[in-house]
Amino acid sequence: MQRRTPTLRHLFRSVLLLSVLTAASAQAAEKIDLIIDTDPGADDVVALLFAMASPQELDIRALTTVAGNVRLDKTSRNARLAREWAGREEIPVYAGAPQPLLRTPIYAENIHGKEGISGVTVHEPKKGLAEGNAVDYLIKTLSTAKPHSITIAMLGPQTNLALALTQAPHITQGIKEVVVMGGAHFNGGNITPVAEFNLFADPVAAEIVLKSGVKLTYLPLDVTHKILTSEARLQKIADLKNNASKVVGDILNEYVKGDMEHYGMSGGPVHDATVIAYLLKPELFTGRQANMVVDSREGPTFGQTIVDWYDGLKHDKNVYWVENGNAQGFFDLLTERLARLK
Repeated sequence: MQRRTPTLRHLFRSVLLLSVLTAASAQAAEKIDLIIDTDPGADDVVALLFAMASPQELDIRALTTVAGNVRLDKTSRNARLAREWAGREEIPVYAGAPQPLLRTPIYAENIHGKEGISGVTVHEPKKGLAEGNAVDYLIKTLSTAKPHSITIAMLGPQTNLALALTQAPHITQGIKEVVVMGGAHFNGGNITPVAEFNLFADPVAAEIVLKSGVKLTYLPLDVTHKILTSEARLQKIADLKNNASKVVGDILNEYVKGDMEHYGMSGGPVHDATVIAYLLKPELFTGRQANMVVDSREGPTFGQTIVDWYDGLKHDKNVYWVENGNAQGFFDLLTERLARLK
């Protein structure tokens, strides 16, 4: 039987396919350069442990804190506690804005407890804050970053980034994407009938970020209220029997009670942690590009995110709005990552 020798065309195709596969593999292995802006908060702490347990995928440059769920001094302490619990004290924590841009400050102590983390005992962490302000850090870091290289995970009110953009609009050059936990459309709000807490806490800041032109992804209540705890999911976390799983279990067992009672749900959402899951495994989620506006006018719709889901207005689609997610996939991933911690 005569053996066919490869033609030049076949060789070219093989080399091209190898190049594509190599490039795809390199891209998949590339770490996300990440800044986490946060107002811990029970679900923020879970999100921070989730992120800090994923160093292969997430290169966390810094945590920047903002007033939100509780006062700035407490959110800054809680971020440092999460860092300590994760054994990641090398990550700097910068304190940022102590209040919203214009509105009277509000807090969510009724949900998160007076210290911001219910279910666990808090203490003063061994390592302090980094020197300097979070807003200055954002300006300096994003100004000098490679073009469109840094992702910002936004887990609280958007005050820090809005201040940075106002003072130095050119910093958009360093931003790859801003992934926000916030807003609501189909679900309705959790602080008013139409507004979600993070947007209600500082809608003017959210407007500034929205109008900056940066790439925006929103994980709203529409999706977080579909990714709920259950006895089985919490038991799998407890079965890890490490310190991180105990912290997360104690926090969630207390934190989800309010939502379960208020909404009549069988479990509770872990809002901010969905941002980390989206960064690690976006295929767990689905959504679409849509036009979104934020209502910052005083009145019953203050803080509402209005999403043109069906493109009736034919306006620019300025956000990727996540609408659904794989709940079991989320908890499997969270549990797998918490197992990596002590």
